[in-house]
Amino acid sequence: MLIDLLNNKIIIDDSSSKLNTAHISQIKFWGFIRPPLNNTFELLAENTDSTFKKLLEYFENEQIAYTLSPSCQEHIAILNQKITRFESIKKLGREYKDGKFNSEEFKTFESFICKNIHRKLKSHQIKAAFHLYLLGNGANFSVPGSGKTAVVLAVYEKLKAEDKVNTLLIVGPPSCFGPWRTEFQTTLGRIPDYKILSGGDRTQRKLEYYSVTEKRAELYITTYQTLLNDQNEMLTFLNHQNNNVFLVIDEAHYMKQIGGNWAKAVLHLADYIKYKCVLTGTPLPKSYSDIFNLFDFLWPYDNPIDSSTKIHIQLQEEKRDTVSIKEILEQKIGPLFYRVRKRDLGLISPIFHPPRVLTMNKYEKLIYDAIDKKIRNYAKEDYLRNIDLVMRLRRGRIIRLRQCVSYIKLLSTAIENYDESIIDNSSDLSRIIYDYGTLELPAKLEYLLELVKQFKEQNQKIVIWANFIGTLELIFNQLNKKGFYCKLIYGKTPIEQTSIEEEETRERIRNEFVEPTSGLDILIANPAACAESISLHKTCYHAIYYDLSYNCGQYLQSLDRIHRVGGSETMQANYYFLQYENTIDQDIIANLNKKANKMFQVIDVDYNIYSMDMFEEGDEVAAYERLFKE
Repeated sequence: MLIDLLNNKIIIDDSSSKLNTAHISQIKFWGFIRPPLNNTFELLAENTDSTFKKLLEYFENEQIAYTLSPSCQEHIAILNQKITRFESIKKLGREYKDGKFNSEEFKTFESFICKNIHRKLKSHQIKAAFHLYLLGNGANFSVPGSGKTAVVLAVYEKLKAEDKVNTLLIVGPPSCFGPWRTEFQTTLGRIPDYKILSGGDRTQRKLEYYSVTEKRAELYITTYQTLLNDQNEMLTFLNHQNNNVFLVIDEAHYMKQIGGNWAKAVLHLADYIKYKCVLTGTPLPKSYSDIFNLFDFLWPYDNPIDSSTKIHIQLQEEKRDTVSIKEILEQKIGPLFYRVRKRDLGLISPIFHPPRVLTMNKYEKLIYDAIDKKIRNYAKEDYLRNIDLVMRLRRGRIIRLRQCVSYIKLLSTAIENYDESIIDNSSDLSRIIYDYGTLELPAKLEYLLELVKQFKEQNQKIVIWANFIGTLELIFNQLNKKGFYCKLIYGKTPIEQTSIEEEETRERIRNEFVEPTSGLDILIANPAACAESISLHKTCYHAIYYDLSYNCGQYLQSLDRIHRVGGSETMQANYYFLQYENTIDQDIIANLNKKANKMFQVIDVDYNIYSMDMFEEGDEVAAYERLFKE
């Protein structure tokens, strides 16, 4: 039996009829077809390497004799070279993580970092950087706040000094734009010539991909969505002879979805880049298969996790055999990523001050008690409704209670997928809600104003977290009335793009806030808009939580804004919580603490499933069951 290769077509000539029915069934499963009246089987494959490996392994296991054509022999020789090269890279990564490496080479690298990197890197950052430098392509799964950006910039500078790269291309969410520019200057000591390939006039933006001959920037930043829209232009950019690109996929969990459009757009670039890395503190947000795309991108021809292994992992996950999965992943990809754990950072443990439990003021207590009572009466009638409606109603009712402990006027706003008149529009209570702004200030707000005054007297910067837009605006307006200079970051605050020049952006507000002498010492933000990619820890050590949601992921990321590498080694982070007595506030914080403790137990383990986006609709429904069960 002869195996031949012609123009990416694998041909099996079975004129000697060595393949039985089972063998034929197997190769057809792999996509081979049999032309009519012919003894050959043919497969046109984009990636012939993986198919060849499967085919030859199968024939050898089944003891089927075969002969390779000269073209096949040449291809197999090249394939074996690739396998040998990749195995040597894996060995290099494995031995380095085991503490076995060329000490002189490491000292040379460390010396370069000390002499040429403006920022003094921590020991764990230098170790992570050397791992990425050794492999050329790599993944950094270090915990949030560990300084992954500085690690990549240090490796970029070393490769640039060796004339291996000259351009840094970042793909990530819009919230990473400002931090990358800031970190570039802080880490490398120079202001980058940068271009943002996102937003603005589409025609003008697309011209930037072709302007390399005129003036190449050193730093390019784009979003996943723009990459999807500009794929052809990006390939032109990457293939330009003057461009030696180091490609970074930031917050890489955004490309986890198998077959997703963003993932396809990123994977499409893999073949055109020699040096690349992926960054995420949450490599396995929902499933073990979330990690597949990351390594397919880093090593597109080497198949660190081949198709049969992927199927095996998914089957084991269905059986919940996590022990077997971890063993497989350690063998397949363990050497190819680096992870700094929370305990490695050397940060001072933060102080979680006991919640300040307050008594509601007259009218807000009147409204809260009325709604609580109404919900308890509703709970007795729920069994008469269908389960889907009950789930929506219960979620909506919990949100109404959360609004009560945040700002009563929020009760007049609509909630998606929730239509229930929890307060009669013609009642006295409805008029109180409508006129609430003229009747009293919430007790939380009164206490907050005094607390802010104390921090201002101590010349301390503070970040105030709240979850509802109406509450954020209430706090902002009241602080302004009291003469405090503050600014607000929430969903309406634009992300910086080339088309936005005059409007104040999140990045500009953040930069003003962290500047010690700017005069802006109060930042008001909601976790949904400000919990990812924004660092406040160098000048801000106090965070006040005006209210909380059940979203543990956003809560944990908000904690990390003031507790990170580069400040928290010497300055202690402080967290303060405002609560109303005998309300839903107590259930929320207890639930968050329970989930946070669980997260802290698994976050330092390489292959545990954990998500920084732990919010699911079930959180409100579960809270309803706890609070209103019969």
